[in-house]
This record gives sequence, structure tokens and C-alpha cells, in this order.
Amino acid sequence: MSLMPPKILISACLLGRPVRYDGKGKPLHDPILERWKSEDCLVGYCPEQAGGLPTPRPPAEIEGGMNGDDVLAGRARVLEVTGGDVTAEFISGGKRAVAFAEEQGCRFALLIDSSPSCGSGFIYDGTFSGTRHPGFGVTAALMRRAGIEVFSPRQIEDLVTSLAEAPCKSGS
Repeated sequence: MSLMPPKILISACLLGRPVRYDGKGKPLHDPILERWKSEDCLVGYCPEQAGGLPTPRPPAEIEGGMNGDDVLAGRARVLEVTGGDVTAEFISGGKRAVAFAEEQGCRFALLIDSSPSCGSGFIYDGTFSGTRHPGFGVTAALMRRAGIEVFSPRQIEDLVTSLAEAPCKSGS
């Protein structure tokens, strides 16, 4: 038996996959990420696509300056700039992301900031004006509820520390 580093669920767009609302990726270039890729620690996932949303798609934000916990409690919706309500798709995709993370043994998630799904520290305020506020997106909120530690790209050093303190999984 050998020890393997813990798996990390990562927003697929951070791996450069063209899954964002605009049909593009937003690759994160960091030597630590490159090491994790070589160690096969990263598991890419896009909750918005998993929830059935097309790519590209209209931009969406959580209404009223609320956050993912508010969406899950039924106090807020995720609305497209066109007015379409995509709350159900965001919740479904978030639940699928958590299930996938658990299946893969992920105890950590590295999620892109600002997204109404993956927002992991900051999200847009629902006005489509580019204004951000502290908060978590729907998937990030679900991950936290499931006990999966959520980090943003600006917290990558904190994730490194958490990984160092985490017991490794044993593999064959």
C-alpha cells in the first residue's frame, strides 16, 4: 500500500476548460497547481453544466445581494441577466458536484471566485454591475454543508497548509 495525497475538486474553468458562461475557461497558472496535476490530485467539475445549463449561456447572479445559503433556504433566486430563473439548475448542479466530490474522495475544493455557483469568498451582488460582496455561491455553500473545505484561488497557500495537515488516503 502507498500513501496518496487527498483529492481536490476544482472548478473546471480553472483548469482552462471552456465551461464558463461566456464559453471560455479561466485557467489558474500556479506552480502548486501544476504539481497537483502531476500528482493526479485534481478532479475538475463544472456544476453549472452538471445542472443542465448550456455553454455559452447568459450571465447569472444571485439576486438582492444574497448568497448561496439564501438560495438554498428559498430566500433568493439565481437569475440570468435576461431575467430567466435558473435557481433549480444551480441547486441541481451543486448537489451533483457534492455527490461527485464525495465519490472521488475529495475533502477539499478549489472553486473560482465571483460565480453564483462556485463563488468561494466573493460573489456578484445581483445587479449585473460588476459589484461584488463577500459570500459563497450555491455549490460552495453545499460543499461547506457537506464538510468539504472550500478555498478560492487567492487562498491556495491556505489549501496547501490544510493538505499538509490532512491524513493521506491509502491506495493500492
